[in-house]
Amino acid sequence: MSSTNEKHSATDSERSLNDQDVLARLGYKEEFKRDFSRVELFGLSFTIVGVVQSIAAVLLYSIPYGGPVGMVWGWFTCCVFLVFVAMAMAELGSAAPTAGGLYYWTFKYSSPRYRKLLSWLIGYVNTAAYVAGMASVDWGCATQIMAAVNINSGGSFEATNAQTFGVYCALLFLHAVLASLATKVIARLQYFYVLLNLALFLAVIIALPIATPREFVNKASFAFGHFENVSGWSNGYAFILSFLAPAWTVAGFDTSVHISEEARNAPRAVPFAIMCATVLSSILGWIVNIVLAFHIGGDLQAVAANPIGQPMATIFANSVGPTGTVVIWAFIVITLFMTGMDYLIAGSRQIFAFSRDQGLPFSKTLYNLNSRTQTPIYAVCFCAFLSLLLGLISFAGPLAITAVFTMSVVCQYIGFVTPIILRFVGGSEFVHGPFNLGILSGPVSFIASAYMLLMIVVFLFPPSPGATSHSMNYTIVVVGGVLLLSLGYYFVPKYGGRYWFKGPVHTIKDADTIEETKSS
Repeated sequence: MSSTNEKHSATDSERSLNDQDVLARLGYKEEFKRDFSRVELFGLSFTIVGVVQSIAAVLLYSIPYGGPVGMVWGWFTCCVFLVFVAMAMAELGSAAPTAGGLYYWTFKYSSPRYRKLLSWLIGYVNTAAYVAGMASVDWGCATQIMAAVNINSGGSFEATNAQTFGVYCALLFLHAVLASLATKVIARLQYFYVLLNLALFLAVIIALPIATPREFVNKASFAFGHFENVSGWSNGYAFILSFLAPAWTVAGFDTSVHISEEARNAPRAVPFAIMCATVLSSILGWIVNIVLAFHIGGDLQAVAANPIGQPMATIFANSVGPTGTVVIWAFIVITLFMTGMDYLIAGSRQIFAFSRDQGLPFSKTLYNLNSRTQTPIYAVCFCAFLSLLLGLISFAGPLAITAVFTMSVVCQYIGFVTPIILRFVGGSEFVHGPFNLGILSGPVSFIASAYMLLMIVVFLFPPSPGATSHSMNYTIVVVGGVLLLSLGYYFVPKYGGRYWFKGPVHTIKDADTIEETKSS
């Protein structure tokens, strides 16, 4: 038995040293504890996707753009492209698994002339993507909680925007506390999170067919072929707009990358987490949408405009009644709460890494690990605080908060597409990791990039033609603001980033230090 234990101990030690070698070659010393296994890293990525609860949060933005066709075939079509994005990102993550992720890759593969500026911009865009993503998840969770209260009150309670914002602030505070836990605790929680997500998925696809009254059950021709466009846009463009639901749900391809310095065997664990989470979530999400399309009833406008305020809650209320809806909805709220916690964890690692490379204001403070938990608590709180500020946009009107959802996708796609393209045109050598697409690498990256560039443009358009100040898409304002402010900060005379930002800073001088560690 002792020899077996010694063998396992030696294997773990060798793996740890290999991870240190990889990180040292990227220029960084080991700072985090590597407590995430491959499965646990997948669990974090899968939980961040959060299939059922994420669909519940964005179904309101899916129904107007094609009805069942948008829900079912819009999801399927978009997810095909998302798998291409996942493959391109997995290849990058396997080659250079560092918490810096996107901005590090941008610097590494850019031409020397532009690498500092591009790395700076992507660092800020990726940070903004996590701030917006955190805000959208917690705002979705807050609205789900208010929907549950509405159902439980028999429809007598209708939340005001101020009340929803208050719940939103409370959620951010709780997530900041939980995301500051030790890495080992966070890693072990992922098993429970995955099981609960799968249980919720099974509950939905089993309960709806069994409990839904016949008047709300649709025929296959309706579920798979009924197209209902009330957006005001042309049918083809409305179908493309239905991609927002899967694009927001099956997202965060870089989350496992930002946790890579806390994962064992990161060059293999990162692509495993990205691909498994993307493919599994795409399939499960498609099944959920098909089940919803069969049991949504024929009056889509009544579902979308119900006082409950959440189409999926309305579908459940029509099918399993108020009591059953509250029970299912409680699990949706819990799982969405888990999604928010994991999202904040990943976002805090991006902030920590960018601060390590001195890219953010207050970098000296944000680049700090708590001595007890070995987690970046200051970065966690900073991300949560910025999300709180972004949530104030909800007071600009009922459609303004939509910009937070689309902003998270647009910023992510800008951050994803930049290093994917630069890898081929930047002139720097790309050294493959264990995950290698071979001759398919170029075509896969081209398809992924073309899809993301198209969707960046699409998601900047207003939800309906003839936009006013109350119905416009504020995404272009907030994303444009991020780009302009970061550019201004970079070029400001004397104090701008161009005078002191050098890109990724080597916290370890060379890999020989690791060799010294081995020999000792």
